[in-house]
Amino acid sequence: MTSKKLLLLFVRNPELGKVKTRLAATLGQEKALEIYIKLLNHTRSITEQLPVHKLVYYTDNVTLNDQWPDHVYEKRVQPAGDLGDKMQAAFAAGFEEGYTSIVIIGSDCWQLSQEVIEEAYKQLEQQEVVLGPALDGGYYLLGTKRLHPQLFQNKRWSTAHVFPDTIQDLKQLQLTYSLLPRLSDVDYAEDLDDELLK
Repeated sequence: MTSKKLLLLFVRNPELGKVKTRLAATLGQEKALEIYIKLLNHTRSITEQLPVHKLVYYTDNVTLNDQWPDHVYEKRVQPAGDLGDKMQAAFAAGFEEGYTSIVIIGSDCWQLSQEVIEEAYKQLEQQEVVLGPALDGGYYLLGTKRLHPQLFQNKRWSTAHVFPDTIQDLKQLQLTYSLLPRLSDVDYAEDLDDELLK
């Protein structure tokens, strides 16, 4: 039943000076915003056709009639707290609403494809958790079939500790898990490929 699968997309409102601040430090705010909009459009293109319910969580406010078509994506504002609090609340809401497989992604992974997200849902048929490791030590995707608050707590977000600490949690909780291909998030100028710089 596809209706029981939920894809959470955590995005920033694309506003000058508020996105990709580490990129902006070297490339300037206008270029950073331009790159972020390309990343958002890429994320839309790889998720639009997925046969799952899709929910975009914005940092600041819901924007209607933007690059996320209103008839394809439900829209909400991210809950309060740090990244872990926000994700935990979003997963909790999804499970309360009756979804049985929930996957979360951000909008920073230029290498992410529709096939990788489909593989995540496939893995969740066998495993309790699926994780997409990022080259910077974080992760670009997390999927679960139940709420596991420990996965979202006591993390040093935006550091290389996130992925290893999450693996440690999975082992401690004795949860079965599988890993997706290791991909690169776009945070710094050296993470950019030629397509993004055009």
